[in-house]
Amino acid sequence: MLLSRFFIPILKENPKEAQIASHVLMLRAGLCQQSASGIYSWLPLGKIILDKITDICKNEMLLAGANEILMPTLQPAEIWKESGRYEDYGKEMLRIKDRNDRDLLYGPTNEELVTDIFRTHVKSYKELPLNLFHIQWKFRDELRPRFGVMRGREFLMKDAYSFDIDYESSIISYNKMFIAYMNLFKKMGLKAIPMKADTGPIGGDLSHEFIIIAETGESEVYLEKELLSFEGILDKVDYDSNLQDIVNKYTSFYAATDEKHDPKAYKKDLNNLIKSRGIEVGHIFHFGQKYSKPMQANINTNIGSNIPAYMGSYGVGLSRLVGAVIEANHDEKGIIWPKELTPWYYNLINLKNGDDDCDNICYDLYNKIKSMSKTVLYDDTMDRAGSKLAKADLIGIPFQIIIGPRGINDKIFDLKDRKNGEIQKLSYDELINFISTN
Repeated sequence: MLLSRFFIPILKENPKEAQIASHVLMLRAGLCQQSASGIYSWLPLGKIILDKITDICKNEMLLAGANEILMPTLQPAEIWKESGRYEDYGKEMLRIKDRNDRDLLYGPTNEELVTDIFRTHVKSYKELPLNLFHIQWKFRDELRPRFGVMRGREFLMKDAYSFDIDYESSIISYNKMFIAYMNLFKKMGLKAIPMKADTGPIGGDLSHEFIIIAETGESEVYLEKELLSFEGILDKVDYDSNLQDIVNKYTSFYAATDEKHDPKAYKKDLNNLIKSRGIEVGHIFHFGQKYSKPMQANINTNIGSNIPAYMGSYGVGLSRLVGAVIEANHDEKGIIWPKELTPWYYNLINLKNGDDDCDNICYDLYNKIKSMSKTVLYDDTMDRAGSKLAKADLIGIPFQIIIGPRGINDKIFDLKDRKNGEIQKLSYDELINFISTN
């Protein structure tokens, strides 16, 4: 991609309305623009990152055996009245009427709608287990939208819903999603820690939040030190096998959000227990027959009885994850994208655009990098050298290839690692070899 043809409206100054690093950097690096309080337009750079996160999440859901559907943003109020949540949900739910005076709502979540789909089409235990997921925009009318996409009113979410014939089977489905979440976050280059959590307005008897440790996190969390280095067993997971042992290994460590923390429950050495801050990036719930019972989503069993299905729901805030990734990966100069999510792998910077030697070598490198199926952003603009380097650090692509007249004369080129700031002085052949192997 040529930077001169890419829409990326960089801001030189920190926006006054932004309070945390991710909000500042998303606005400054041109990832998004606020259109109303807590509602954002996603600009090209932000959309690339959002799509990468979405694809990783979607692919892991499919690997775990879930079926993708797409439910509408607007839902009929009747099904929420059936479940008993229409009045209970509160002012966060946006309620509207259509031209025929029918009550509708802009979905904050989809337990009722997916239960309605299930009860319409599934009648027998032979059709279970079933997991349906979709990726859709949600709206929750937050009292105080803040922190950019981290606490917005409109957000993109992946939500999945499992249906089973009994409690034991529903725990198997819950465990699949538990491990799928650990896997999808790992594939995004993130270290997520599962923690016991409250079920809140979703309800149920079992719930885990997935937390990224970050100094700017909005939640206080308590965990054993060993969890920070514990890698678990995630490679080549067989989702059709019994995953309870793997879940047990993760949950054998103490980890809890502030509202679930019980100092008396921790029986080990207190020196191993640390207090930190974290960002919630996913939440899973097991709630049994909470929705299926009032909505009569019943299943015929193998002994001839007819019972409400056992359910669970599993959410990942995809748009929120963009902010969370930045919170966990930035410095005073800008964003530092994990290699798994970076919009491009190389940032080719021509320090003197218009100089024939610089232009020739840059276009040569640009075409060679593309021919090796590597992704590259070429800064071919007429900006000053200092501005280009600052922009590169702000955008946060993993490697910067810096080309200027001095380097061309010396036949030595600078390769900068954005994460640690180290600069290697490489010959042309050494640079090509690095690109081909990284």
